[in-house]
Amino acid sequence: MPVKQHPKRKVTPVELAREYGVCPSKVHEWIRSGELRAINAARSPNGRPRYLIDRADILDFEDRRAVLPPEPPAPRRRRPASADVLGGPRYV
Repeated sequence: MPVKQHPKRKVTPVELAREYGVCPSKVHEWIRSGELRAINAARSPNGRPRYLIDRADILDFEDRRAVLPPEPPAPRRRRPASADVLGGPRYV
């Protein structure tokens, strides 16, 4: 019986960049700006960061950046007919 493999829970910025078809520096921008949540898995907090991004955080990021279709415009309201428009009495 084959062992069922679970999808990876965490991905690197390079892997995510490949999935999205963007440059890895763009993913790093999202992380530094706080748009995309990630953890620093580097051995030393003072060294070069090694970011790992959880799949749940990726889904949250996608939900916040989703493009929604525009709402249909509200129907135009007609102006009520008044004496001025219909040729009512004119005062000279």
